[in-house]
Amino acid sequence: MTAAPLIRVISFGYGHAGTLDDDGHTVLDVPTADVTLDLRRALHNPHHDPAMRYLTGLDDTVHAHVLATPGARVLALNAAMAAHTLMHQAHPPVVTVAAGCAGGRHRAVSIARAVLDFLTDLSAGGGYRTELVHRDVHRPVLPSSAHR
Repeated sequence: MTAAPLIRVISFGYGHAGTLDDDGHTVLDVPTADVTLDLRRALHNPHHDPAMRYLTGLDDTVHAHVLATPGARVLALNAAMAAHTLMHQAHPPVVTVAAGCAGGRHRAVSIARAVLDFLTDLSAGGGYRTELVHRDVHRPVLPSSAHR
């Protein structure tokens, strides 16, 4: 039996490229993706608010803060629509959406969650599976000099 097509959504931090993964051997790089969102210069950055700096996009306060940026929801919807459209052309049937910010803890996580929510609605009739991976959300907060 063949597995259903898959849309994978990955959040990551550009600031972790070139460092070692948790296994101590694999060098992290920007994920290869069909749709990549570079959020380093976009959206409200929770890192600049001391009350949110050590939280992540998995926390409702941070998620709401990021999505309150004008255009954030539209950006997530457009990324989901692009992935949904590409799914019908992909061979093998796997499409990857990558959302990256400086540290991969705030903006990227929040937008990846929103993209997944839109994809869940779009795939309600079946047709493909979705998967969400937060690659760098558990990594240490990067220094303020790494954030724009």
